[in-house]
Amino acid sequence: MLQDKHAARYISKLSNKLRRKIDAFSSREDFSGSQGKVLHFLLAQSNDVFQKDIEEEYSLRPSTATVLLKKMEKNGLIHREVSETDARWKKIIVSEKAMQYKDIVMADILNLEEELTKGISKNDLEVFFSVMEKMLDNMS
Repeated sequence: MLQDKHAARYISKLSNKLRRKIDAFSSREDFSGSQGKVLHFLLAQSNDVFQKDIEEEYSLRPSTATVLLKKMEKNGLIHREVSETDARWKKIIVSEKAMQYKDIVMADILNLEEELTKGISKNDLEVFFSVMEKMLDNMS
């Protein structure tokens, strides 16, 4: 390990900064930063999305995902429908209300990604993603 450099501390600092940024641009709307991230994920999908997909995408426990999705339902951003293929599964459907935020949410996330990766070469980003994937595997 590099002297005085700790991966966990740097990741924590970056995570906190990202959370504050996301909360800041989501707070001007009718939903939290976490809901905005999930909304972005849902709006970007072309296939059916289920709670399990949200759990995997954001490394959430099922109980945490349930609370988040219930709040989104209460806010009128999503609703759930029973899957045609398996009644135990409920598809997450983006509401018309949420669709009016699509351009704002997509632009916010894209701008954040541009700000975050500004001045970093494609090669360095590939190394970063490779290292992050290894770290995620190590923590699984």
